[in-house]
Amino acid sequence: MSILQDDDRRNDRNGILAKVRLDFKGDGKPGRLLFGGKPSDKAAEEAREQQVAIFKNVPLHGVQIMDIDLTTEVYTVSDDLTGTTTAYAPLVLTIQADSLENIIRFITREDFRKVEILDPAYVTLNHYEIERLLFKVYEETKEYRSRLERKYNLR
Repeated sequence: MSILQDDDRRNDRNGILAKVRLDFKGDGKPGRLLFGGKPSDKAAEEAREQQVAIFKNVPLHGVQIMDIDLTTEVYTVSDDLTGTTTAYAPLVLTIQADSLENIIRFITREDFRKVEILDPAYVTLNHYEIERLLFKVYEETKEYRSRLERKYNLR
């Protein structure tokens, strides 16, 4: 992969600096009688905190997490058809990835919302690198489909 910065035609292997926004869904659970209920906003915050712990403690091959931003407030979305509200807790990761392939694992997540490439300004891929990137997209999509099948077949 050739990474071009400021119209400089050199191969630079510093990687890719990106911000990835993930919004973690909180499914509230109604309480039985007076006890045990959990509002959806608290469930979303707990889901976000669990993922933050994973991102901090589990190393990812080819990815270095530079910053984890938790300052965005939890928001709720109402569904007019069903009358339910769902809360989402946003998380913004600033990551340094060795290649575009390593960013794919973030954008194929169910909770992915946005990616912003901060550096470099231009990326040039040859045909072999495009093939590898597309194959990685295929693998991640297949894995996601498998997780969904396991999730819904077990219920």
